[in-house]
Amino acid sequence: MQVKHHKCIVISDVHLGTKNSGVKQLVRFLKNNSCETLILNGDIIDGWQLKKSGKWRKKHSRFLKLIIKILDTKNTRIIYIMGNHDDFLDEFLPFEFGRFLITRDYIYESAGKRFYICHGDIFDHITSQFRFIAHLGDMGYTLLLWLNRRINHRRQRKGLPYFSISQQIKHKVKQAVSFISDFETTLCRLAETKKCQGVICGHIHQPDNKFLNEIHYLNSGDWVESYTALTEDFAGNWSIVRYAEWLTENSVSV
Repeated sequence: MQVKHHKCIVISDVHLGTKNSGVKQLVRFLKNNSCETLILNGDIIDGWQLKKSGKWRKKHSRFLKLIIKILDTKNTRIIYIMGNHDDFLDEFLPFEFGRFLITRDYIYESAGKRFYICHGDIFDHITSQFRFIAHLGDMGYTLLLWLNRRINHRRQRKGLPYFSISQQIKHKVKQAVSFISDFETTLCRLAETKKCQGVICGHIHQPDNKFLNEIHYLNSGDWVESYTALTEDFAGNWSIVRYAEWLTENSVSV
């Protein structure tokens, strides 16, 4: 397969250091897709889990080696936006070395438009004000992912498609409290204050590409369940790439 070149690729929520990280699939995707700008939009490394029961594996190191290789061999600028799970980076910010930048947020300009980029946790009051509650929520999500693995292992043996319990529960709960709607609206308002025409985020593990009150809202999803990335072509058009569909369309061997 010929490597496809994009103007920009955005990924987020890889959660390196956890069992549920789809980093193997992400490495395969990045080896077959290059870009001028690669944005790692938060929660790439899961410092919370690594402090508890997380474990660093060889496949996680392969991802970091690939990032270094991209910096060394390709003319790619890499921007790492800090998230809530990799907040250990806070003491190093801002950090810039050559084409590599680590920062809290970023203004990306392309095709005559300005996009405000942040992980999305800056308005997560639970995380910022009641950190212990956020960690409890993280533990619950980890448990749901564990349950997902067990149930879907049986479903796979029966020839049934993947079913995400955690996504279903998250969707219903967040619908009840209008969490996603408030999240999107707040970030779009912030983009307006930054004099931007769009906002790019992650955090809630819900990939999206739409307009809200003339603000282009883009969410890169995650590499825990959704396995999605955002790509921009050289005309300034954005798309959500879903790994499973990309794999089938391009006949990439696993």
